[in-house]
Formats: sequence, structure tokens, C-alpha cells
Amino acid sequence: MIDKVLDFLSDKKYHEAKQIIKNMNAVDVAEVFEELRENSERDISLKLFRLMPKELAAESFAYMDSDTQQGIIEAISDNELKYILDDMYLDDFVDMVEEMPANVVMRVLKNASQRNRALINQYLQYPDDSAGSLMTNEYVYFKSRLTVSQAFNVIRKTGVDKETIYTCYVIDSERHLKGVVTVKDLLLADPDTTVGNIMSTNVIYAHTLDDKEEVAKVFSRYDMLSLPVVDKEDRLVGIITIDDAVDVMQEENTEDFEKMAGMVPSEDTYLKTSVFKLARNRIIWLVILMLSAMITGSMMEQYEAAISALPLLVSFIPMLMGTGGNCGSQASTIIIRGMALDEIELSDFFKVWFKEIRVALLCSVVLSLVNFFRIWIQYQDLGVAVTVSLTLIATVCIAKSLGCILPMLAKKLHLDPAIMASPMITTLTDAASILVFFNIAINLLGSRL
Repeated sequence: MIDKVLDFLSDKKYHEAKQIIKNMNAVDVAEVFEELRENSERDISLKLFRLMPKELAAESFAYMDSDTQQGIIEAISDNELKYILDDMYLDDFVDMVEEMPANVVMRVLKNASQRNRALINQYLQYPDDSAGSLMTNEYVYFKSRLTVSQAFNVIRKTGVDKETIYTCYVIDSERHLKGVVTVKDLLLADPDTTVGNIMSTNVIYAHTLDDKEEVAKVFSRYDMLSLPVVDKEDRLVGIITIDDAVDVMQEENTEDFEKMAGMVPSEDTYLKTSVFKLARNRIIWLVILMLSAMITGSMMEQYEAAISALPLLVSFIPMLMGTGGNCGSQASTIIIRGMALDEIELSDFFKVWFKEIRVALLCSVVLSLVNFFRIWIQYQDLGVAVTVSLTLIATVCIAKSLGCILPMLAKKLHLDPAIMASPMITTLTDAASILVFFNIAINLLGSRL
């Protein structure tokens, strides 16, 4: 349908495009506008925006990326902008303001209602990584003395402007959070029963300054659709909905992947990030890893005599280093992910390490046997075969130990475990494999070296 709309627009068949687009999902409509922006079709984009039903235009606007939103804001009138802003949910409004340049923000706030301006200023004071920065004030709440029938009247009267109406919250006269009740609970209860008699008082909630990653974990753990947020005095100030929690999960996963690959995380998408910024984000770790890899070269210089006496040893170094790096990466990936999902705690250190050592022994025995027979068949050299096989066992055990120890050590030091992923572990296991390899070679093949 998106392709059809774009085809009609390119042929200037605006009526046909309007007929299709008014039945499309707001998310897909937003994609149409993003395609038009990428193709520099600003005039067509503005014309289509004005052809759309106002409700659909306002809803799809919330799903557009910041560049598309900015283009539309700069092109439409103040009255059109005011309608869009009045129809937006507060959390989407705050997200938009955070991403816009100052001159656009000034125009947006000028056309926002006084109430929204005050709320946005309040929400922007919360740290970017806190629960307060994610919440919205668009939720349904009751007093406990209301009957079920009266509660439904409240939902009918106020629910149209709320982000969710399925989960409702019960507060006292000072807005302290007392309980939670779902629409299902209300539907199944007697109309004359008070809300206080059917509400659940075992409420799971977050504080405004809680880390947003921890908030996302709460959603995952309890399968929640929304989470109430309270201030330090336990007064209800907002809720976080599942769509915002999913966005946080995606952002945190992306950040972990970037750190595990040895890059400084970027807030922008790949295509929006400049070449200079991409290079800057990568070069820091590349320099660190390059300098640390020089340690391996220095170590090999110490064994120059052994290499000169038996050059065959050099041919096994890439295999040993590569195997060690791969084993370390496997272990670190599992441990980092386990800690991210709270499946592994710091108290599990010895349990985790003991399990990885057993895995390492099983893997290394198989790898060493394969290499032993390969070297014996290819070179007919029993000493070298034994040396490489023993080095493999030691290297794999060291690599898997580092793969579980370093991420847990990082967490103990209140660092992100992801920074101890593949690049760092590979560099350390490279140095360890060289040290072990030549020491075993000197002890077993000393007469030949």
C-alpha cells in the first residue's frame, strides 16, 4: 500500500492517494512521509499532510522520525501545528522536543497549551536515563470510595485522551498510590461495589529516578502493559507504557552490541550519523586495541631464537590466537547477556566459572585431538603435535575463564560489562596463547630449540 500511495503521488493523483492513505495504519502513513522526505518531495509531502483527515495526520505525526517532523513543523501554519500538538500524547511530545533544534522547539512551545508547556518543562528536568523521562501523565485514576458504576463513568468521560484505559490506578486525596484495578476487574464486579474492595494493593511501581533499563526489565519480568511511576513521597506522577519500554529495550540492546564490538555508542541511526562521527566512535577503541596488541608482538620478539630454530611453530600461532579469541567471545557473550537479563548475579561467580571451565575442557580436548592427528599426519612430528595440543587446552581454558571473569569484574566495578566483550578478551587471549605456546615448546622441544 505504501508503494501504491507513492506511485499515485508521483503521478499527481492526490485523490486516489488520499483514499488509500485514510485506511492505512498511522505507522505506515509515517513511513510514506519519511520516503517523501528522503526523495526531497517536500511540496508533495505538505500537500498530502493537508489532504489527510486531521485525526490521522496528528496520529501519524507522532510516529515520524525527527527530521520528517521538523520539515512538517516548518511548513505548516500555527493553527495546524496547534491541532497536532493538542492531539499528541505527552510522552511523544517530550520525545519530539528533546530531538528538535532550539528554533523549532521555540515555535512548538509557543503553540503548545500552557498546561503542556509546564509539564514538558517538568519532565525535561529528569535525567535522560530515568523513569521520569519516559512517563506520561495520561492515565485513568480513581478514588477508592467510587463504585464500579461511577468508575466506568470516569473512564467514559476522560478515557478518550488517555494513552491507556485498561489499567487504572487508585489514589488517595494526596495522590498517594494505593492500588491498581483493570477494566476486566471492573467488568466482572458488581456495579455497586466500591473500587477499594476489588483493587489490588500489591502494586509494582517505579520511582522517577529509577534507571530506565531497570524499568524495562520490570516490564519483561511481570509481562506488564503499563507501570505506575511515583515520586519520593510515593505520590503517583505518571505511568510508563509498554511501547516506551520496548523502545528502551531496543536502545539498550543496540548500545550493548556497539560496546561489544568495540565502538562508542551513537544515539543516531546509522544513516543519520556522519562519517566523521562514525570514525570518531570507532577510532578510540581501535587505538586502544592496536596498542594493546603490540604487547603480543613484543612477546614474540622474546622468542625469536625459538622461531628461528623451528620456523614451523609460527604457522600455528594464527590458529591458536583465533581459537582463543573465539572461545573467549562465546563465553563473554553468554555471560553478558545473562547478566543483562538478570539470569546471572555476581554471587554466581564461582558457579559460572566452574561451569565454563568444564565446558572449556570438553571443547579443548576435542579441538586438541583434531589438531594432534592433523599435525601428526601432515608433518609426522610428535613433539610439535603434543605442544600444539597442550597449548590449545590451556588457551581455551584461559579464554573461557577470561570470558566469564572480566564481564563480572566490570559489573563489580560498576562498569558496563559489554566493554569487556570480544575485542578486549581477544587481545588478552592472544597474549596468553603466545606465552603458553612458547613456554610449552621450550620445555618439550628444548633440545631442538
